Amino acid sequence: MKKIVLLSFLLFSFSLFSQKIEKITPKKCIPKKGYYLKLKSVFDDSRCPEGVTCVWAGEVSVIIEVYKDKQLIEEKRLTLNSKNKEENIKWLVNYLPESSKNIKWITVLPYPKEGIVVKPKKQFVSITYND
Repeated sequence: MKKIVLLSFLLFSFSLFSQKIEKITPKKCIPKKGYYLKLKSVFDDSRCPEGVTCVWAGEVSVIIEVYKDKQLIEEKRLTLNSKNKEENIKWLVNYLPESSKNIKWITVLPYPKEGIVVKPKKQFVSITYND
């Protein structure tokens, strides 16, 4: 009986705090209406690769292009680290739909692994937010 109650509680708590993920990719097709964020490039990736012990967590920089109604209106460099998380969130919410503005975390994926080079086309910015 205790296991059933515990399982029910876990399922209920996960449904209350469900998280969604939005992706900013280097995709070429841009919608005709509204805002659209496109990943232009990823650089200065000093994040500690999986399988390696590092002194600090590191950071990664990206350039994001902002389009409105298919027109480029802004290009912004974001450095993703723990120090400027709030500043990056403040900028991003200006261009996201209302349902996506409760941002909890921004990162670049895939995360680096020792000895593996990721092609730029495979990289994307992942934005995690609560419903």
